[in-house]
Amino acid sequence: MSTFAKPENALKRAEELINVGQKQDALQALHDLITSKRYRAWQKPLEKIMFKYIELCVDMRKGRYAKDGLIQYRIVCQQVNVNSLEEVIKHFMHLSTERAEVARTEAQALEEALDVEDLEADKRPEDLMLSYVSGEKGKDRSDRELVTPWFKFLWETYRTVLEILRNNSKLENLYAMTAHRAFQFCKQYKRTTEFRRLCEIIRNHLSNLNKYKDQRDRTDLTAPESLQLYLDTRFEQLKIATELELWQEAFRSVEDIHGLMCMVKKTPKPSLMVVYYAKLTEIFWTSGSHLYHAYAWLKLFLLQKNFNKNLSQKDLQTIASSVVLAALSVLPYDHTRGASHLELENEKERNMRMSNLINFNLDPKPESREVLSRSALLSQLVSKGVMSCVLPEVKDLYHLLEHEFLPLDLSLKVQPLLNKISKLGGKLASASSVPEVQLSKYVLALEKLATLRLLQQASQVYQTMTIESLSQMIPFFDFSVVEKISVDAVKHKFLTMKVDHMNGAVSFSILDLESDTVRNHLTALAESLNKARSMIYPPLNKASKIEDTLPGLAELVEKEHKKLLARKTIIEQRKEEQERQLLEKEREEESKRLQLQKSNVEAEQKRLASELEKRKIQRIQKEIEEREIEEAKALLQEKFSKNKKKPLIEGDKLTKQALMELALNEQLREKQEMEKKLLKLSKQMDYLERAKREEAAPLIESAYQQRLVEEQLLHEHEQQLEVELSRQRHDGDLQEKKRVARVMENKRIFQESLMSHRQSEFERLRKEREEHFHQIRLARKQERLAKRKMIFYLRSEEERLNKLREEEEARKLEESERRRKEESERQAKLDEMAEKQRQREQELEEKEKLRRHQILAGEAARSSETPLARPQAEAIPAAAAATAAAASAAPAPTKYVPRHLREKPAGSAPAPATDRWRSSDRRGPAGGASRPTW
Repeated sequence: MSTFAKPENALKRAEELINVGQKQDALQALHDLITSKRYRAWQKPLEKIMFKYIELCVDMRKGRYAKDGLIQYRIVCQQVNVNSLEEVIKHFMHLSTERAEVARTEAQALEEALDVEDLEADKRPEDLMLSYVSGEKGKDRSDRELVTPWFKFLWETYRTVLEILRNNSKLENLYAMTAHRAFQFCKQYKRTTEFRRLCEIIRNHLSNLNKYKDQRDRTDLTAPESLQLYLDTRFEQLKIATELELWQEAFRSVEDIHGLMCMVKKTPKPSLMVVYYAKLTEIFWTSGSHLYHAYAWLKLFLLQKNFNKNLSQKDLQTIASSVVLAALSVLPYDHTRGASHLELENEKERNMRMSNLINFNLDPKPESREVLSRSALLSQLVSKGVMSCVLPEVKDLYHLLEHEFLPLDLSLKVQPLLNKISKLGGKLASASSVPEVQLSKYVLALEKLATLRLLQQASQVYQTMTIESLSQMIPFFDFSVVEKISVDAVKHKFLTMKVDHMNGAVSFSILDLESDTVRNHLTALAESLNKARSMIYPPLNKASKIEDTLPGLAELVEKEHKKLLARKTIIEQRKEEQERQLLEKEREEESKRLQLQKSNVEAEQKRLASELEKRKIQRIQKEIEEREIEEAKALLQEKFSKNKKKPLIEGDKLTKQALMELALNEQLREKQEMEKKLLKLSKQMDYLERAKREEAAPLIESAYQQRLVEEQLLHEHEQQLEVELSRQRHDGDLQEKKRVARVMENKRIFQESLMSHRQSEFERLRKEREEHFHQIRLARKQERLAKRKMIFYLRSEEERLNKLREEEEARKLEESERRRKEESERQAKLDEMAEKQRQREQELEEKEKLRRHQILAGEAARSSETPLARPQAEAIPAAAAATAAAASAAPAPTKYVPRHLREKPAGSAPAPATDRWRSSDRRGPAGGASRPTW
């Protein structure tokens, strides 16, 4: 582990290692610096080091190193400069995202480059073998080699950042932003598995936040800003889950949102609640819970109606129609009837969870329990005014399916309405949270409901019916589908029906003549006949009744209109009051939180001050006790010396407590004497005050009577003056009215003349303005024409210049190609000449080696003959050496010889042996020439 005196030195060392290609060593050096305990105080160079460290981690895809470094850096700058940590994390995510996008772009470019140009050419054997062995296409291989590693690293980046910021109250915005970017990553690349893991990670973070509440930098969910960030994150999670069609994860996200709202006991903004119920409608419809789907639509309709002031009438009708159709899509019988105990318990738990999600409280008491049922839902639609906002087709369908009794004509009347409803719906302009409503998805459920109603009504009228006639009465489905629907209805005790395929008949339950169903049917028939008779033969006094009703009708309409206006005003006031109360509640909660925090700080300060005070008291207590004894002795001696009395307490037993008791007894005695004196004096003052008041009472009464008489006279005088002034003002007003009434006709004539003059002036100005606009349009048209011509000219000139530039570039390219060929030919010739020179030098060396060998062999032979001939033999190699030196000094035709050797005479003496740059040093052991270096 390397140590550095300053952090800047580590950064310089890392840059040097990067320049020579040793990125791993540079990363390790920076990692050692960051994790060292020596640099735990934040300073500005550490931020630059972290930026370089993050860049190296991203280049080398070292996610574990990046996580360790960020954790250590968080410890360093958490309490000093948390903004630096935020900048580093943002840089980390930016680099990871950028590299992933670059890898994806390269993969796409590679895929385009690998496309076969010749469509008739066969595949190469290598490609066929690779495709059969790997089992993947070219795009899959490029993705696996280029894109997948960077996507894995980007996903690891998101997880690392979320883990680092999970319980940091100072970086809540960055945590929320990272979660949103991770959601968008999963949405863009359809990563469903990673999305589930991401949701689980965020869910665990929230549970740990609630579990460990003693952390120092823990996020406070009671703060409005923190709560809003968490809710926005959960709502974004819900949106992405529905877009990816992960319905189980979407349901868990809805439960997370509901749990968060219950945790802080605060309802979010209406705009968020609209998104909440809109997503619930999709989830419940996909899961087949049509009843809860309808309740969610009802909540959504009420929110849009009460809080969306921009909602148009058309969009309101569409949403209300969706509510009614969703309610009608619920089956008219209970699925839990006849179920087992275990199924009932599971259904009960499921209903509790779903009812809590739609904010519908179920009371556990049986006598006061609210029931989530189809009949209760339809009654709420009527009571809350939903039926007054629906489309006419939907209202007619509702009355046909719920209130009419038409066993033969029900399908014929329902089918055209369903055809119209299937074409309704579309995008909503004023409901941003519900962008689109399609009513066609309810058609199948409504057809099933119409089939059940027809079977139910037919069972009340007929006892037996042929299968063919029943199939003609139900044009929606084949009889096999109708049979499945009827089997499910019979299973849940909604119908009593039996199908006989051998005889081709359908038998319903046997009904007695006096049964309730038949009696009700006959009653309905009688009422219908009575209505028909009244339409054919209207009563004679009908006109008189209408005349009696019409005078009061206008007054009744006026009253109802006033009531509606008053109700609208009250609703607006209630909305404003509710918003004001919510704002006040938020302010109170914030003030309480601040007050609690302040009180905790003050309590801590008081505790420290009290401990300090207690230590001071303990230190001073001993001094006080010592002085108390001395003071007690001095006071007691002084007291008894004045009174000349014998002390009651001995000097040895004298204490502060005894002295205090003596002083208190003395004060008590003096106090009692003073009280007696004051009591006596108060009695004297009471007697004196009573005597004074008895004397002053008659004088006060006479003055009061005199004041009454004077005020009565003053009142009568002022009353008379006021009457006289009122009479005078009235006479003056009458005279002024008569005087002004004479000029009213002149005023009317002047007003008409003035209005006619202004009207003519307005017409003149309007014509001038239209003429001016016409001139402007003509000028702009000419300007556009000139501009188009100029653009055409510029484009043609640019194309001509581009063409000339391309020809020039082609000419230059051809010239450079010609020069390159000439250079290559010249280089080939030079290489050939160098090769010949090398071969010639090699031959010379071989000859020199052969000559040296021969000389050495002759010298050995002569030395073996006689010692007297040795001096003579030694002269021979010397002469041979001189001859070789002369030969070597002679310039060769292919070897460079220095000038001082070329001009040297043949008989000159050789250079001294001390010069190491002479040619003799380069000789061999036999005195031959050295090996040339050229």
